[in-house]
Amino acid sequence: MQKISPCLWFDGNAEEAANFYVSVFPNSKIDTTMRTGDAGPGPKGSVLMVAFTLDGQSFQALNGGPRYKFNEAISMSVDCKDQAEVDRYWNALTRDGGQPVQCGWLKDKYGLSWQIVPRRLIELLNDSAAARSARVMRAMMQMVKIDVAEIECAAKG
Repeated sequence: MQKISPCLWFDGNAEEAANFYVSVFPNSKIDTTMRTGDAGPGPKGSVLMVAFTLDGQSFQALNGGPRYKFNEAISMSVDCKDQAEVDRYWNALTRDGGQPVQCGWLKDKYGLSWQIVPRRLIELLNDSAAARSARVMRAMMQMVKIDVAEIECAAKG
């Protein structure tokens, strides 16, 4: 178990969400499911928390109730090796009620924000040629899902 694991707050659908995320990312699994006992909270036997692993990263999903909702102040950033990987994660996380946002960001059907980021974008934004990096930034700011071919064209001018 890793020392620090993000704990995601859900309103009764933590197990469903954990299963969804495990289905999206390779090398992922449900580790444990903790159920409520006689002392509560919630009905005895209901899911309280699910520990799960997404491609080596540990997470927890807590059925905490309706009090708190996800917002854009925190997001999960996904490093993608190429456009095919960008497309795969984008399509999986926006299906069944997810929403595209802007600049590679989306919200999944549970309201959790994700950044789907091709490595090439980071390389070009960190380019030592300031004009090239600026062109890439301007192109990215016009996109919803990042298009690697388009940012490559922007880099070339």
